[in-house]
Order: sequence, then structure tokens, then C-alpha cells
Amino acid sequence: MARTTEGSGAPVPQRLLAAATRLFADRGYDRTSVQEIVEAAGVTKGALYHYFGSKDDLLHEIYGRVLRLQQERLDAFAESDAPVEERLRGAAADVVVTTLEHLDDATIFFRSMHQLSPEKNKQVRAERRRYHERFRALIEEGQRTGVFSTATPADLVVDYHFGSVHHLATWYRPEGPLTQQEVADHLADLLLRALRP
Repeated sequence: MARTTEGSGAPVPQRLLAAATRLFADRGYDRTSVQEIVEAAGVTKGALYHYFGSKDDLLHEIYGRVLRLQQERLDAFAESDAPVEERLRGAAADVVVTTLEHLDDATIFFRSMHQLSPEKNKQVRAERRRYHERFRALIEEGQRTGVFSTATPADLVVDYHFGSVHHLATWYRPEGPLTQQEVADHLADLLLRALRP
């Protein structure tokens, strides 16, 4: 696939994603037209359809790029030789930081996921499930080895942490009193406190 720049220097797919992300975050997915996206990106409709096929494909890719990054990083934590408590804490903090670094993407996803086509919605749910299962496996490993308490089921601990992560877009502001890393550290510490034997 050609990485056409159409004048600005940035590859067309990146420009389209940046424009779509900005518009979907500001106006909402359903209130943003394809024409507005291509005008903001400075490209033609033909370019959009060459790279993405549809507005639905753009929405899917906005979420997919963050999830791929988070999955890669979680896999690295899970596969390291560090003690399980350190691996879980790293993964728990990392998902907070990467969500905050891509806050518009996360906001768009949670506000607009129901507008994905049924096939793409199913695919996204499967990708999220894979991520959650890998995260849960770290908790279960710690519970099996006696490092973590078994008082609370691992599924509930996962839901507790990701409920906090999914809620970040409703209150976090970059100009607020806490940095991204401070928020991540606090939430990771809360998770580990919940698992303490």
C-alpha cells in the first residue's frame, strides 16, 4: 500500500486518523461526516476510501491502535522474569498511562463502540477479552502461588481495575493536580492492596 502524503508530509492514513480522532472526540462519531474528516485531513474522499473503506473502519482503527499497543506491552510484562507482583503492578500502571496518553481514542471508543458494525464490534470484544484474560492470568498466577489473596475472585479484581481505567475519560484533565504517572501509580497500588493476603 502506497504511503502517499498528498502534500503535508504526514502519511495520509495518519492524517485521516488524526482528523477523525479530533472530530469524533469533539462532535461525536454520529455527528461527524466523511466530508468533514477529509476536509480536516486535507485529502480527498477517494484517499479515505483507499485506506479505510468507511467511517466505521476509521472508528475501528482508532480503538485498535491503542489496544494493539496495550496488548504488546502487557505481553512484555507477562513474559518477563520479574516476580508476579512486579509484573502485575507494571501492567496495571501501564494500561492507565497508555489510556491517558490516548484519552481521545478511549473517549471515542467508549462513547461510540455500539456504532461499530456487528462484525467489527464482535472483533473488538474478542480483542478486549484476550487482553483481559492475559491480565487476569497474572492475578491467578499470584493467587496460585500464595503471593495474592484468593478472597476476591480474579474476574472481579480485573473488572474493578478496568472499571477505573474506563472511567478515566470522565474526570482526568492533563492540567489537573495529578500527572498521568501519579494516577497510574495510585490505581496500581489500589489494585495490589485489594490482592494483599
